[in-house]
Amino acid sequence: MSEQLAANGLLLLNIELRHAAKIEKLPFHHRDPFDRLLIAQAISDKLTIVSADSSFSEYGVKILW
Repeated sequence: MSEQLAANGLLLLNIELRHAAKIEKLPFHHRDPFDRLLIAQAISDKLTIVSADSSFSEYGVKILW
C-alpha cells in the first residue's frame, strides 16, 4: 500500500484531536460517525471530499463528484 500511495502522490490524513473536537460542533445533517469525521477533517483542513453523498454539501464543504 505504501508503494501505491507514493506512486500516486497520496498522503494519509491522520485523525487528530482537533478533528474530533470539530465533530462535537457539527449539526446533525448526517448521522454516520465516519462521514462526520470526514466532514470535520475537510472543514478543519480546508479539503475537498470525494463523495456522491449529497448531505455533505449541507456542511459547506467542497465536494467532488
